[in-house]
Amino acid sequence: MSRHRSTYPLIKDNGYIRRCLSCGTTVNMKRRRYCSIECRQKLRHNLNMRTGLLQVLQTRYATFYFTDTIVALDILTYGSTDLFSFIFPRANGKKPVDDFCRMFNLLGNAWWEEVRKTKKRYIATRNILAKAMPKDGDINSVRPMEVREPARMARSMTHLKLRQKDLYSTNLQQIIKRAFRRQAKRHHPDQGGDATLFRKLREAYEQLIRWAANPIFTTRRGFPDKWFYEGGLDRWTQPAPVRRIRKED
Repeated sequence: MSRHRSTYPLIKDNGYIRRCLSCGTTVNMKRRRYCSIECRQKLRHNLNMRTGLLQVLQTRYATFYFTDTIVALDILTYGSTDLFSFIFPRANGKKPVDDFCRMFNLLGNAWWEEVRKTKKRYIATRNILAKAMPKDGDINSVRPMEVREPARMARSMTHLKLRQKDLYSTNLQQIIKRAFRRQAKRHHPDQGGDATLFRKLREAYEQLIRWAANPIFTTRRGFPDKWFYEGGLDRWTQPAPVRRIRKED
């Protein structure tokens, strides 16, 4: 374990190379964030299977991320402004999920060894945190960011060929009406279009107009390039999309 002075980005996307946010592969990634659903689910499953250590360390927030050479776990505990960073080297031929499990197993075994030795859990917790050198930097590096997304609008937007950013426009209703007219001209039954598709367009238009009158957003917490843990929920969240991310107020 070593002092963590700089930011270790999970992915380096220079417009030509994109890495899977779960395993780091660059093979056939194109514009995808994960190489497969199974890869993402495997890492999330293993992260959530090992939250017990974070609980005994009194973790409020944590982030997990990796590069080609290291895996890193940054922790902010309850009632503290100190950041703790555990950094382990990657093992040759292993995936980040394997390195994560190895890191947590080593830390967990060390915690239990301290408990058996001292008979005091709080002393074991203190001693484990002492093994991680405090991380330089702002605590916002592990505090969550928020992603606000329009609730259940994806299908209607696809039908009318609207972009996500359109829903944040001050002229949203006019944008929706123009989009509907464009599609209606192409798919109206009187013009030889498909009646079923036109009905879906009409339903999408009506749903979006209702939403524009009373917008409802859902909020997700997370980071664009790190897996994020929140102690109050005791679960990990996958990296959030880069767009529409803002710091928590």
